[in-house]
Amino acid sequence: MEGKDSDAARLRVGDKERHQVAEILRRAAGDGRIDLGELDERLEVAFSAKTYADLVPLTADLPEHPGELTPVAESAPVVPGSGARLERRHVILSSLERKGVWRMPEELSLHLVLGSVELDLRRATFAARECVLDVKARLGSIEITVGPDVHVVIEGGGVLSSTEGPADEIATSPDAPTLRVRGSWVLGSLEVRRKPLR
Repeated sequence: MEGKDSDAARLRVGDKERHQVAEILRRAAGDGRIDLGELDERLEVAFSAKTYADLVPLTADLPEHPGELTPVAESAPVVPGSGARLERRHVILSSLERKGVWRMPEELSLHLVLGSVELDLRRATFAARECVLDVKARLGSIEITVGPDVHVVIEGGGVLSSTEGPADEIATSPDAPTLRVRGSWVLGSLEVRRKPLR
């Protein structure tokens, strides 16, 4: 058995496995388990890794780590908007953009650190009559565009931040979906605007 484990550790990894580890590391940094310096060091090793033996130590001390890495092809993919009620996204030193046709889950949790998010909901379908965007942002910016028929509720607020939302003078139908934005943003900005499709 030990020989088989050793052989598996020597298997070459590809970009999918490297990105899998990078996502675990970014999530750990967003949760405060490792600092940004450690994140940079581990990401550098992850993206230059050649075998599973190079990748395993990078996440061995993190709770999200299942105990051993398995090739991505052996795991069922998580497809955003496939019906899951809650979707979590960690945007660490990076950006997230969604536009066009996509599915807004019933609850979307965003954790930003030095990142930016741009969500265009004008062509999106809502998974529920009321969808919640839960935001925790540090030095991050969030821009959200909705159509004229979406009711917007902004809860929470920022510290040393700017918050801008649409005025609700536009009457929406009783069947119109509601986007509820809640959470906190520090040293950042949140902007929600109504804009018709061209």
